[in-house]
Amino acid sequence: MVRDPFADDEAPDLQEVLDALDDPDCRAIVSALEEPMTASEISEESDIPLSTTYRKLDRLEEAQLLFEGTEIRADGQHASIYEVDFEEVVIALTEEREFETEIARQPRTPDQRLESLWSEVRKET
Repeated sequence: MVRDPFADDEAPDLQEVLDALDDPDCRAIVSALEEPMTASEISEESDIPLSTTYRKLDRLEEAQLLFEGTEIRADGQHASIYEVDFEEVVIALTEEREFETEIARQPRTPDQRLESLWSEVRKET
C-alpha cells in the first residue's frame, strides 16, 4: 500500500489492525523496535526468519502501525528502515453503531516527512 506522504492519514481498516495486533510475530516486531531498524536487524532482534519478517512488516504497514523510511548510505545502497508509528490504537463504536479505528501518533518531523517523500519516490521509480 503506497500512502500519499502529503495526505492526512485515513483511518486504517479495522480488520487489518486487529489481524496485525493478533499476530504474535507482529507483536514481537513492534516490541523489538525500540529504535529504527532494517528488516535484517529486526529479524535478528526478534528471532524471526527474514522472509517471515518481510511479510509481517508488510502486514504492519498495511495496518498503518509502522513507518518505513530510507536510510541513505554513502555507497548508494540505501536501506529501508522501520519504526513504530503509533502511541495508541483506539477502537470505538460510533453513533451509527459502526466500529471506528483511530491511531494516535506523534507528529512527524520535517526530516521524517522528507524521508517519507523520498521512500514514495523510490517506490514509483
